[in-house]
Amino acid sequence: MFKIYFIALLFIIPSMAFGQAKLDRMLQERESMHREWKASESKKTGIFGNRTKKDMIETNEWMQRIIQKDNQIMEELRLMSEIEKTEITYEKNDYKFISQKQEREIALLKRALEEKDLQVVEKKSGQRIFEWTTFIFVLSTLGLGYLYWKKVRS
Repeated sequence: MFKIYFIALLFIIPSMAFGQAKLDRMLQERESMHREWKASESKKTGIFGNRTKKDMIETNEWMQRIIQKDNQIMEELRLMSEIEKTEITYEKNDYKFISQKQEREIALLKRALEEKDLQVVEKKSGQRIFEWTTFIFVLSTLGLGYLYWKKVRS
């Protein structure tokens, strides 16, 4: 999973940088178109300094070009947004994979700890049995020794 994420980053980061450069270039083109539109808006080639039909058609053509450029910019922004969403999805999946792996490791550690606790309990119970048998053996030896001593003395 980490390899997939790393490979995806190798392709996404350059494309993001390329997309940003393309967006900057498109914005500069739109800005120059806007200046051209302003210039065509102020043109008055008609009689007595009035605007002609040709002047108005040129202004409308510049406005159409600006609208087309705006649509291209919007499409580029949408594409960059999709790339960012994809990158976030990869990161989310990577973190999800890591957390699942850690949860599995924690479960394994808990199981190992429980097994060790059971071994300790079994070992202690084995020691208890040995202690009790030793205690009973000592008491019976003392009791038998006392009885033997009483028998020999009498």
